[in-house]
Amino acid sequence: MYYYSDPARETDPYALPDCEVFHVTKLECAYNRANLDHGDEYTIVDPGWYWWPCFPGYLPDGDAFGPFESEKKAVEDCTY
Repeated sequence: MYYYSDPARETDPYALPDCEVFHVTKLECAYNRANLDHGDEYTIVDPGWYWWPCFPGYLPDGDAFGPFESEKKAVEDCTY
């Protein structure tokens, strides 16, 4: 799910959301830990909610922040 880091920009017809919020499950983290030899510096090994700067349709523009215990907390952290 994408969000605006500055919620005031939501009404700007030329602005795009710039934060992606996502959940990483325990199962995904177990897989990532078991395959760290194939991972990179972006591989997530702790379950929870994360966000990273990212425009829809593009690769992330930085590291993931988290984990957070809920989607709401991740969204609160990515917005100002």
